[in-house]
Amino acid sequence: MSQMHDKNLDMEEVDLNLKIDKFLAEFDPKEMDNVSFRSARFDAGLAWIHFPEGQGGMGSRPNLQKVIERRMREQGAAPTDPTTFFMSLAGPTISTHGSEEQKARFLKPMFTGEERWCQLFSEPGAGSDFAGLACKAEKDGDEWIVSGQKVWNTLAHLGDWGMLVTRSNPELPKHKGMTYFALDMHAEGVEVRPLRQITGEAEFNEVYITEVRIPDSCRIGDVGEGWRVALTTLMNERSAIGGSSGGSTSKPGMGPINDAVELWKSLPEDKQSKSTLDRLMNLWAKAEALRLTNQRASVAAKAGNPGPEGSIGKLASAELNKAIYELCLELMGPEGQIDYDYTFRRPELLSTDGSIHGPRYAFLRVRANSIEGGTSEIMRNILGEQILGLPGEPRVDKKIPWIQVPRS
Repeated sequence: MSQMHDKNLDMEEVDLNLKIDKFLAEFDPKEMDNVSFRSARFDAGLAWIHFPEGQGGMGSRPNLQKVIERRMREQGAAPTDPTTFFMSLAGPTISTHGSEEQKARFLKPMFTGEERWCQLFSEPGAGSDFAGLACKAEKDGDEWIVSGQKVWNTLAHLGDWGMLVTRSNPELPKHKGMTYFALDMHAEGVEVRPLRQITGEAEFNEVYITEVRIPDSCRIGDVGEGWRVALTTLMNERSAIGGSSGGSTSKPGMGPINDAVELWKSLPEDKQSKSTLDRLMNLWAKAEALRLTNQRASVAAKAGNPGPEGSIGKLASAELNKAIYELCLELMGPEGQIDYDYTFRRPELLSTDGSIHGPRYAFLRVRANSIEGGTSEIMRNILGEQILGLPGEPRVDKKIPWIQVPRS
């Protein structure tokens, strides 16, 4: 029975390769601009293979996506633009909860990179307690009037659309009175201000929303169902962050751990102590375990909405990245403290582990890994309660109306 099952899976991959052959014979990425090529990929169902037909997919098993990406790279297609990172969050959210009109409107330009997205969840008074957010949305005919402030919004200065969660009914408990929207970042009343980080960059932002009118057609999911819709975004975010840093899902020894290995190799023999080698090998083993865990989690996530397992990769990668780059700076010695440019700048790229910019930058950037996408403390709570079955922390505000919850 298992042999027959494997044969069927192999035939699915064979059929996919035949379809890719036919596609590449008609569309050559070396002869087309990237937007046009990705547009053709979407129309052919070769964008997100596990999405339904008509949404850039073919309804196939998700681990075949790597076949598509490998074939496209081999043919000379450009890699995915790092500034479109948030399509891996917005895409599944809209595919799962959006209307047919929203899927038709948003998914294709999201995949082609013509429209970039950002995330508008955290607030100054509601960071780890996401459900405590206060950004107000009031219905006014066929529109909503929204006012509030969001913070730690990565690449919001480049965003065309934002994934926005609001407080639409303060009389309900905090998890019940939330509504999710797609916000036009160019709308009147939306202001994006930079937040300078320890790296010198302003990759993060704060966004002020002042009486912005949002059409009801941009509401994603039902009124009051913002928490449920946001969970899809959050679970995909944790899987994306965990899978894109620390333990790369591609090859052993890739990503941040490669920086540490290369630095070790560059040391004179008299500096290559056994204790440091043992420390490096311990980190390498953890990176490899994380890589394999991310592979399994990626397949499970793409088969449907990711579960709490995505928090494992998120937590492990955050702590592992910090340990790796601490070792890197130690291996570099005094040189690790010089030749870094702290000049203020608005970045055009996104690297969650910072490895593309070198160890000096990465050492500073990975400090944020244990905060962004859910703090390591929150990840441990999720893992303890939802995977290990441990009793949850007392939550005295869970069932009372949001407006009655004391706030500082």
